[in-house]
Amino acid sequence: MSETHRITKAATTIGMGTLLSRILGFFRDMVIAHFFGAGMVADAFFVAFRIPNLWRRLVGEGSMTISFIPVYTEYLTLRSEEESREVTHIAFTIAGVILLILTLLGIFFSPILIQVIAPGFIQIPEKFQLTVTLNQIIFPYLFFMGLFALCMGILNSHRHFFAPAIAPIFLNISIIFSVFLFYHTFQIPVMTLALGVLAGGVIQFLFQIPFLWKKRITFRLNFNYRHPAIKRIGLLMVPGMIGTAVYQLNVFVDTIFASFLPSGSVSYLFFADRLLEFPLGIFAIAVGMASLPSLSKLASQEKMEEFRETLSFSFRLVSFISVPAMVGLIALKTPIINLLFQRGLFDYNATEKTALALLFYSVGLWAIAGSRTIVPAFYSLQDTWTPLKIALICLAANIIFNAIFIIPLKHAGLALATSLSSTLNLILLSKKLGSKLGGGDIKKNIKSLLRIIGCSLPMGFIAFLICSLGTWSTTGHAGVKIMLLLSGIVTGLGIYLACSYWMKNEEMLFLLRMIKKRK
Repeated sequence: MSETHRITKAATTIGMGTLLSRILGFFRDMVIAHFFGAGMVADAFFVAFRIPNLWRRLVGEGSMTISFIPVYTEYLTLRSEEESREVTHIAFTIAGVILLILTLLGIFFSPILIQVIAPGFIQIPEKFQLTVTLNQIIFPYLFFMGLFALCMGILNSHRHFFAPAIAPIFLNISIIFSVFLFYHTFQIPVMTLALGVLAGGVIQFLFQIPFLWKKRITFRLNFNYRHPAIKRIGLLMVPGMIGTAVYQLNVFVDTIFASFLPSGSVSYLFFADRLLEFPLGIFAIAVGMASLPSLSKLASQEKMEEFRETLSFSFRLVSFISVPAMVGLIALKTPIINLLFQRGLFDYNATEKTALALLFYSVGLWAIAGSRTIVPAFYSLQDTWTPLKIALICLAANIIFNAIFIIPLKHAGLALATSLSSTLNLILLSKKLGSKLGGGDIKKNIKSLLRIIGCSLPMGFIAFLICSLGTWSTTGHAGVKIMLLLSGIVTGLGIYLACSYWMKNEEMLFLLRMIKKRK
């Protein structure tokens, strides 16, 4: 089986698990919107959750996973089983110690962290203290999710993608059950969200253990931090903590700016970002995660021509899905938000402001998705410094864009800044990688991208016309609205696929061949 087929199959597994998780995530967000609205309490929870969640992505799913997989894959490919097993024992031991220290420090310094991430909250003592308390309850989530990320790196290196992909559903289920079971029990109901997050982290980690045992991966203490593999992982991990998380760090910066805006601004950005992460998680992140083991194996075997072809295919496959997703979110932003969130304390004003944030976030969806396929290529080549340098440039650009657009556009300006800095990130990454590989399929990628855009525009226009037949400023008539939205999505998707087939889109034909082979 070629690496492109392996990546596609793995991405399908990851994408299906992520799809289920995202659907449950929307139910979770609907519950949060209904019970807590988009005011002070919701802002406090989102900020409190963002800190350990950001650390999880930086330390756990970010740098730990992508620095571990290339080195571990090399051991699986070129070394003995016993040597590979020793690497996992040392990695679990050292990761556990580091994560425990970070968790304890996070709980102790929580007031300072909140002052940094949301300085505007200091002006409202009640809001500030609530955020600190929630953050301290949630912070141990980082410990369990860091270990989960290491489990994911091990299983993915063994080409097992199911368990890590399906595990996030437990976080959403845990939060939903926590709210429904304990909302009327706690004197401060929002505490149910914090406890739900913590329980979800524990369950996600424990869920991986049986699958590790099947791969004969066990937990043993081994403090041999001088092991050459651990040293290489550490050298990759430090710059990778920033280099692979430019998008999350941009959201972090947005939160700082948004804390000075009117109450609810943090929530508008959060709900819009959640909608943006739906296609990102299902397609872009899935392909990026699936491609890393394959690219790492090709790099260790020095098959650079196949490496370039696999990378180009991954980018084009992600573009084939992310561009129409971008157009669809822009065209259907208000109907989607109305159906998902507009109920209870979440009114039409909140829908409008969330839709505006989603519009400007969506503009950069294709760039964010494209970056998620290119960054793993650097890590498979065990180069973490280049993404780090580019990330720092883009972070500076994001801060400048925030300062420029926050006054005229308020919270929507922050979303636009994230999109612009993400586009800059993709351009710089592509240019540097092309130089590193001695050229790439840039012309082929651009030609494919233009065809995809040409097929996406009529799709978005027709979907918008169909949904414009409904009234989206009020609640109620859910059945009619669901039918309209589904009609718009299905019709638009049909137009896109038909147009892609007519234009002989290479990615479309590849997916059709895979479907036929499975039959």
